[in-house]
Amino acid sequence: MLRDFFSKKKRYASIPSQEAKQDVPEGLMQKCPNCQKIFYRKELNRNMNVCPHCDHHHRLSAYERIQHLFDEESFIEWDKHMISNNPLRFPEYEEKLEKDRIKSDLNEAVVTGKAKMNGLETAIAVMDSRFRMGSMGSVVGEKITNAIENARKEGVPFIIFTASGGARMQEGVLSLMQMGKTSVALQRLHADGGLFISVMTHPTTGGVSASFASLGDYNFAEPGALIGFAGRRIIEQTIREKLPDDFQTAEFLLEHGQLDRVVHRHEMKKTLTTILDLHSIGGDRA
Repeated sequence: MLRDFFSKKKRYASIPSQEAKQDVPEGLMQKCPNCQKIFYRKELNRNMNVCPHCDHHHRLSAYERIQHLFDEESFIEWDKHMISNNPLRFPEYEEKLEKDRIKSDLNEAVVTGKAKMNGLETAIAVMDSRFRMGSMGSVVGEKITNAIENARKEGVPFIIFTASGGARMQEGVLSLMQMGKTSVALQRLHADGGLFISVMTHPTTGGVSASFASLGDYNFAEPGALIGFAGRRIIEQTIREKLPDDFQTAEFLLEHGQLDRVVHRHEMKKTLTTILDLHSIGGDRA
């Protein structure tokens, strides 16, 4: 009958076959942990890993950050060959280091070197949380110290982008020594009139937050970044008080005078270029 011909038919979504699932390239899509929206990973990368829906700042690898912020083909890497050993003979430490090298395509948790930002030369260190959660061991401390010393000798500013879970427990006191080592190098840079800009990204915690990350002439942070020394639970148990929900966020630190500015990733290059320009001799670009 004509009525049956025009009647609505229920439609059911078919379950993709295993073969169809395998046809979808791995890593094609990305889900934002903040707004739960799903989008193409390429779209996220074009937007500097900032969620196009809620503005959540996803993590950047060290080389992605360098690519986004610095002039094309201007980056010269330092100390890339340095790798950690196992001075305390910590069980399975070498195996974990090797896994992280393969996974991240990095030899350590920080990339250092020299680059230009809109023609302005600067020494840089960029931490990468994919390698041992960006933890600071002897090699991380050595590479950062060398970068600071190179900046001082060459008379260029030093910019660091921090991302770290703190000191690396597998290296014990040798890791903690890097806090003093890097801080002394920064004091030498300061004494010689050098410029140091610290940009704290998510997360910047533990010994890194308690040493070089907080010693900048300018201390900046990305929106929503977790920044602090001890964890929330430890602090609450110690002081026996409930902490604010936004405690240890970049915005909380800015409100309480511990940061100079929270800088959106899309504004980072412009902000840093302005500061480099102001501190260059006569404002001239080398």
